[in-house]
Amino acid sequence: MNNSKPNKFWGFALKEFRHIFRDKRTLLIIFGMPIAELLIFGYVVTNEIKDANIAILDKSGDYLSQKLTSKLASSGYFIPTTYLYSENEIEPVLRSGKAKMVVVYEPNFAEKFFREKNAAIQIITDASEPNTASLLANYAGSIINSFASENGANELRSSPIDIRVRMLYNSELKSVFMFVPGTMALILMLLTAMMTAISIAREKELGTMEVLLVSPLKPSHIVLGKVLPYVGLAFINALVILFLGYTVFDLPMRGSLALLLLVSFVFIILALSLGIFISTVSKTQQVAMFFSMIGLMLPTMLLSGFIFPIENMPLVLQWLSALMPPRWFISAIKTIMIKGEGIAYVWKEMLIMIGMIVFFLTLSIKKFKVRLS
Repeated sequence: MNNSKPNKFWGFALKEFRHIFRDKRTLLIIFGMPIAELLIFGYVVTNEIKDANIAILDKSGDYLSQKLTSKLASSGYFIPTTYLYSENEIEPVLRSGKAKMVVVYEPNFAEKFFREKNAAIQIITDASEPNTASLLANYAGSIINSFASENGANELRSSPIDIRVRMLYNSELKSVFMFVPGTMALILMLLTAMMTAISIAREKELGTMEVLLVSPLKPSHIVLGKVLPYVGLAFINALVILFLGYTVFDLPMRGSLALLLLVSFVFIILALSLGIFISTVSKTQQVAMFFSMIGLMLPTMLLSGFIFPIENMPLVLQWLSALMPPRWFISAIKTIMIKGEGIAYVWKEMLIMIGMIVFFLTLSIKKFKVRLS
């Protein structure tokens, strides 16, 4: 009789083990999620800079400046993608995001290097992402000093190249310039999408959705009535975050406030449409919460440019990042708030977000009609 209890216990444990392996969703959580998180963290969480696009303004045009540009390009850290012809082109190329850094050579660079032992190079970075800007400047400075040593500067006490660094848009390298926009995207995404998905999934789980569907209200009115309060609450949260960022953390408001609020409203509607879509594929509140937390929170933090620069990621993750709604929102509000640009510089981000809204709402309507039929 004593032997029967262990046998029953192991039989019960074996039954549970088999039950787990029959449930594909449980297997996905147990094995799939750790592997995915390890791979994403392993490739995303890095302080290295690789293949950063830079612009070159070579006022000298001699062999030495060209040789140094080649050394920067061959380092693996920089790709000179744009060549400028005047200082008036510096800010536009940084604002557009075509380059993260501009290297400016002064006239007669080679002559001043060898004869006067005092040649100047200016490094101008887009410091709206302070960590990236600091790394770019440090990498470039190290390569330039190494280049000076290789070309006969070892005998001198100081380097014959005077490196002048200018951090554009965020001269004090305040990290709040990066965290406030990212935190705003995270809060709006989770509040709107997750709460919308859970709210509608709860009605389906409790069976009250069928009661609502036979009421005089149209299905679209029912869904709109369920989610409208979350739109209002999310917009209030956006106003609070912007107010605190401006008053407490000295985050600048260099662009149009009306445009900033319009972009925020578009992103809230996008998060709302994503929450509606999640609710159509979720049978229970727990499933809706799982999809919202795993499918929205981690990508928002890791793949949107919130914390880690997108340029540092492998190409596959950069493509995946392009599918993340927060990426485009963060890019747009940084451009408006920190760089002070208008609609001409954020129309692409707004168009992408509007396209995503149409996509998710279309899928949700199709799913909803299938469930009704």
